[in-house]
Amino acid sequence: MTNATSTLWTPGPEWTQANDQRLFAPATQRNRDAILDVLRGILPRQGLVLEIASGSGEHAIHFAQALPYLVFQPSDPSPEALTSIAAWTQSSGAGNVRPPLLIDAMAETWPREAAEAILCINMIHIAPWAATQGLIRHAGLLLTSGAPLILYGPFKRAGRPLEPGNAAFDASLRERNAAWGLRELDEVAALAAEAGFDEPDVIEMPANNLSVVFRKR
Repeated sequence: MTNATSTLWTPGPEWTQANDQRLFAPATQRNRDAILDVLRGILPRQGLVLEIASGSGEHAIHFAQALPYLVFQPSDPSPEALTSIAAWTQSSGAGNVRPPLLIDAMAETWPREAAEAILCINMIHIAPWAATQGLIRHAGLLLTSGAPLILYGPFKRAGRPLEPGNAAFDASLRERNAAWGLRELDEVAALAAEAGFDEPDVIEMPANNLSVVFRKR
């Protein structure tokens, strides 16, 4: 299967890099607290949270510092991202963040350690559809009954016109890569149902994003 390293996360032109290899994403500063507020009501009181497509690593560190009773396992297919995640972990001193794993969402196999929750932020619209399929299939295998798969990002929803900002974003993504673009929420939910998840809880987020929470049946 095609490796996702070249087609998943890549730093945008607005990203900056510190001398210690930490990458900084402006979007993280804008959305991390809103996402954290959602996670507080969804994540368990203990256990391992596997984050897929962790990018710079800023989200994992922010959440781990705010939720010290959980252990966070960041991952990414990009070597540049893995370096940034490790640098963020070291600089933060967070003791509840594990070293990052190289996980390609489209890979046939993932590390099979059980997780109490899986989190994926802003990935499925900047990756081939096969990455969404892989994410949901593997989540169905790793999570136990009641455990959440949490997605965050912009989506298309049946019967609702795209907001102008999201429509422009979708067009720009498809110009960059024909395999990218905002996903239909109903299609994602259908995949999740096939993988053993209930209908999602959909939470409106700032800037026309959604938090979509699937729980394993």
